[in-house]
Amino acid sequence: MVSADAARTAVGVLGNAIALFLFLSPMPTFIRIWKKGSVEQYSPVPYLATLINCMVWVLYGLPMVHPHSTLVVTINGAGTLIEVVYILLFLLYSDRQKRLRVAAVVLIELVFISALAALVLTLVHTHERRSMVVGIVCMVFNIMMYASPLSVMKLVITTKSVEYMPFFLSLASFANGLCWTAYALIRFDLFIAASNGLGSLFGLAQLILYATYYKSTKRHMAARKIREMSLSEVVVDNGGDEDSKKTNGTAPQTEIRRA
Repeated sequence: MVSADAARTAVGVLGNAIALFLFLSPMPTFIRIWKKGSVEQYSPVPYLATLINCMVWVLYGLPMVHPHSTLVVTINGAGTLIEVVYILLFLLYSDRQKRLRVAAVVLIELVFISALAALVLTLVHTHERRSMVVGIVCMVFNIMMYASPLSVMKLVITTKSVEYMPFFLSLASFANGLCWTAYALIRFDLFIAASNGLGSLFGLAQLILYATYYKSTKRHMAARKIREMSLSEVVVDNGGDEDSKKTNGTAPQTEIRRA
């Protein structure tokens, strides 16, 4: 029979794979941003929330805080690096006002995680207490990360379009929440179980929204494409009319000069 520790490790490895997919799932979004040279209506909130979430979980998984949590450190360390790349791209293709807001939030996050690490490691002296303090913080930020697409969900409901809510990000979020909830239940960890259980519900809500508004999104995008094509044709026609007017207007002047 497979031991609980072996099962937990296997689920943790699977959780690492799914979480890595979650962190990489916004790549099509950032490829689009790079090609268009603009962040358009995309929100930086999910990436800022994921960054602080990954950093606090790295702190939680350190041996001096919560021993035997290597799998927590590995995936959240990778997630931290990936989110830094996303935020740098967001800063590069944002307008000045949005760029300043994002930079300010990143600075606040760095100050916060540095202060938390210093206080916990110097003032709290047992693994149990350190795990409890950092675990509570982790639970709060994990819920914030899962809930961060709420602003995008509001936009979806308002516009009846899922264009700016990437499907793979929602799917990966749901699967990630389920996997880490199972990981926490095998050898009970309240902080991982509670936040990821709630996170799976947020992910499910996003998938339901996607299924609800997918067809209307296709109709909106098709209608917008038709409007753009019609507008381009009008511009071309107006340009041709102007050219013809100039040609017709110069002909009589040429004849008068010849006379």
